[in-house]
Amino acid sequence: MVWLVALPAQKGWATYFAILTHSKYWLSLINTVGLSLIVTIATLVLGSAVGIFFARYRFVGRQVLLSFLTLPLSFPGVIIGFFMILLGGRQGLVADVSEALGAGRWTLAYGFSGLFLAYLYFSLPRAIATYTAAAEKMDLALEEAARTMGASRYAILRDVWIPELAPTTLACAAIVFATSMGAFGTAFTLATKFEVLPITIYSEFTNYANFALAASLSIALGLVTWLVMYFARRYSDSPTAVI
Repeated sequence: MVWLVALPAQKGWATYFAILTHSKYWLSLINTVGLSLIVTIATLVLGSAVGIFFARYRFVGRQVLLSFLTLPLSFPGVIIGFFMILLGGRQGLVADVSEALGAGRWTLAYGFSGLFLAYLYFSLPRAIATYTAAAEKMDLALEEAARTMGASRYAILRDVWIPELAPTTLACAAIVFATSMGAFGTAFTLATKFEVLPITIYSEFTNYANFALAASLSIALGLVTWLVMYFARRYSDSPTAVI
């Protein structure tokens, strides 16, 4: 880590700020942060809904379905990217169906849409498992008391569920965001039309042997991710975190 931080100085102190002064690297960072934020929000919404459902209801095949939904945890990112190509690539299912319908061959695997769906598929299992465990430990007496006092479903969601699950939401959001920011295998497979920072870093030190710039970009990526993780931990530990 010390050597990583020291490397950019070999090319001058301005190298540390290359991500801010060069539009190519700045755009790559914005793309990565934007994609990670959208994936995080979608993962929290879907993951919390599915997790709460599994926590509240028991039915035949529940464990099988839960195991199926968490299956992506057993795959590396590059395999998730391969799945996305099978679905939305040039020879994928979507292209075959759209061509059969006379609409030409649609592809969605190699740009923002493909990365979003692949990242979402990769992140959802963690959110589902986390929310299921957290919701199962909730004190349902609070919800029953709210119903007894005539609270609406919206009021119960706002005053019971959201405060109770706030620490879980913060922790899950930080993990999903960090995972999306640093995802390489999936991006390496799919990011041909949408540049993200891990691929930019990889290109700099493999194609151009520019280790100083690659180190500078790595520091920037690490700082953004670390700041999000830091504030998530700090806020979750705050006495007012669930108010």
